[in-house]
Amino acid sequence: MEPSELGRAVAAGRATAAELGLRADDAVVVNDSDRVVLRLLPCDVLVRVAPPRLLADSEIEVEAARLLADAGAPVAELDPRAEPRVYVRGGFAVSLWRYYEPVRPEIAPADYADVLMRHHAALRRIDLDAPHFTDRVAEALREVRDPERSPELPDADRAFLGDTLSGLGAAIGAGSPGEQLLHGEPHPGNLLSTRRGPLFVDLATCCRGPVEFDLAHAPEDVGKHYAGADRRRLQQCRALGWAIFSAWRWRRDDGMPDRARGRVEGLERVRAVLGRDR
Repeated sequence: MEPSELGRAVAAGRATAAELGLRADDAVVVNDSDRVVLRLLPCDVLVRVAPPRLLADSEIEVEAARLLADAGAPVAELDPRAEPRVYVRGGFAVSLWRYYEPVRPEIAPADYADVLMRHHAALRRIDLDAPHFTDRVAEALREVRDPERSPELPDADRAFLGDTLSGLGAAIGAGSPGEQLLHGEPHPGNLLSTRRGPLFVDLATCCRGPVEFDLAHAPEDVGKHYAGADRRRLQQCRALGWAIFSAWRWRRDDGMPDRARGRVEGLERVRAVLGRDR
């Protein structure tokens, strides 16, 4: 967030906690991207504060967390001291979560695969309205195909990304039996290592599709331990995932940090995965 917006977001998070009787003398920024994540002390609550445009995503995230916790999924839980809903304060969407003290810095591939399989099993037990993964592909294609949305994207890379997104999106979407509800982006940044074991966060990205679409977001060695994964489809999903990532970084209005490095890395990763798949 911009510094001025960040300051207002922190104030909204602290005010929401205080209104609920939770003492928030200090706010530590845990993550700052399109939304800000704060650890409030001494009440020790984790607060996610999103701008107005992400209100719907925040509501989906809270609903998913509530349903998945009831289904026994390995997910971070909402703070029980607050109602399980999104609070609107100062124009921001605010949700309150349990704070988990991090432990081991790295999760072994076999453990990663195990927690993802358990998460997928829980996702099959809940009913949540979520888009198909091809909707995400279509959004990325709109950014790539419109020079006004991505004015700095070179023509050759624009054609390459467009062909990759459309080709792989159609191939995976047409040949994926057993589709189900997915996390959407279960990459290492969204899997916490805690004393309770690995827990998934950032549940607003839920979508429907093959499990390989989720698995493609995990480190490559994880796929070797996920029973029943289709290796060919996993490679296709991995290339597609990097193509979507690259499309987001070339957006005119992309606000993610270090976007210049992300643009280069995204394109290189797509080409590398497609090269191995030939």
